[in-house]
Amino acid sequence: MDSNQTDPRLRDLCDRAEITEVLHRYTQAVDADDRWDLLDTVFTPDAEIDYTETGGIADRYPVVKAWLAEVLPAFFPRRMHSLHQVMVELAPDGDRDAAQVTAYFHNPMPVGEGPGAKILEYGGIYHHRMVRTPDGWRSRRLHEELVWKRETRAAL
Repeated sequence: MDSNQTDPRLRDLCDRAEITEVLHRYTQAVDADDRWDLLDTVFTPDAEIDYTETGGIADRYPVVKAWLAEVLPAFFPRRMHSLHQVMVELAPDGDRDAAQVTAYFHNPMPVGEGPGAKILEYGGIYHHRMVRTPDGWRSRRLHEELVWKRETRAAL
């Protein structure tokens, strides 16, 4: 069945599931040092990404991808994102190929190893502007909003 003939409720559910999967691929890619190319399935080649609120850079996707691959493993050898409260706002009927997406995140990252190692935790909201591409949904813009930051020490 042609997507134009699909029940709109079913199409909405499918779009929401596919968009949520894009978010999951994002966290998998930035949390594993050997999966940077997975980001190619998250962002459009011309995507704008802004991590300045958490101490990072703002630039186009290719520059940010290289920066992530260099900086994250060097400063944060282990990372583990959690996503919560994903909200997908599909564009009005006139533009079924765009969506505003927000997702709460919690990201604890140890700095160093062993007892007493510092742990930085970030909590915030990812704001994505998603677009439908021939390869599926992709983020054309990501702004990482910092809501809180905490530094603790690892227990024994």
